[in-house]
Formats: sequence, C-alpha cells, structure tokens
Amino acid sequence: MPSIATWIRQCDEHWFTVIFSRYPHLKVHNARLRAVDLCQMDALMLTGGGDISIGFLRQQVADPSLIVDTDCARDAWEFTAARELLSSGKPILAICRGLQVLNVAMGGSLHIDIPGHENFERENVQPLRHSSKAIHRFAAVNSSHHQALERLADGMEVEAWSAGDGIVEQARLQSHPYALGVQYHPERDPLYLPLFSEFFDQIRDGG
Repeated sequence: MPSIATWIRQCDEHWFTVIFSRYPHLKVHNARLRAVDLCQMDALMLTGGGDISIGFLRQQVADPSLIVDTDCARDAWEFTAARELLSSGKPILAICRGLQVLNVAMGGSLHIDIPGHENFERENVQPLRHSSKAIHRFAAVNSSHHQALERLADGMEVEAWSAGDGIVEQARLQSHPYALGVQYHPERDPLYLPLFSEFFDQIRDGG
C-alpha cells in the first residue's frame, strides 16, 4: 500500500479525512501523532499551519515579532522530510505553509508579512492570473496567509499569482519529477480535487 508522509494539525484533520476517504488504497502517516520512517514513504504532503521558526529561514528578519504561531518540532521534521523526499525524487504536494517550507528548503526566502491575504479562507474570492504552462487554472482561490514566497528557489516556476498584487499562489519545482505547491487550501473545497488526483496518480504510478 503506497504511503504518504505528512504533518497535519488537529484542526485540519477533518478536511483531509474527507479527501483521503476517496483513496482507501493510500496509507497516511501523520508525524504529529507518531514517528514516520521517511525511508519507507512514497510521497510527502506538506500542509498548512503557523509560521516557520526564524532559525529555519534563509534571510535576515528585521522584526521577529511578525513571526507567530511557530512549532520548532514541526519545522525540524518538515525540513528533514523535504530534503529527503527531494533527494529521492518522490512526489511532493505542498499546501499554504507547505509551499513556503518547500521554497525555503530549496534556498528561497519569504515575504515575512503581507497585507490583504488573510480573509479568503473559506471562499474562492482571491482572483488569479496564470502562466501559459499552468496545468491547474482556478479563476479564484481560497487563499489565507500573511507570509508568501519572495525570492524563488532555483528551479521553482510560478504557475499562478494574485491578480491584485502579484503574490505567488501556485508554483511547480521544475527540477523535480513532481513537486507542486499552492498557497491556497485545496483540501477545503471540492473545486480543487484535480490537484489531489494529480498528486495521487503520481504516487500510484511510482512518480
């Protein structure tokens, strides 16, 4: 049975339970609850959560008070998991904070605090523009965050960005067999099921 490594907050479990109920052939290993042997995993899903702790960032932070709701244990696990799964070439889906983790793990940096992107958690009201290479083209998304990608990691290619201020909302790591990151929350609306279908197909097909 293919296995997915992840770290899912308790408050988000109900969203992902609905998603994974569609794929009973997959085994989900939540590192928040128990140890995960990354060598035995077939894919990685990085999910939403609080800010990345300052010690894991690759940049100077002028005002550390802007970094909130951190979890060093989660950071340590996710950055280790990202490095290992990137090295092994296995599929990665990165959601909201997860996209930020992926970008930082690859050498990129973040906007530490941005205005106007924290009010779209449940409604698809953040309009997007798309690159010509984008596979998934959602007209508007349920993005909710106060940090975002600033300097892109090498190989990270933007597929969609906010129509209002150009903040990155979807990106793909071109140097990896399959690594897609979105700044919005696809687990919270059936509109985004194609994202999960693509990811799970990669796992089923062995990347």
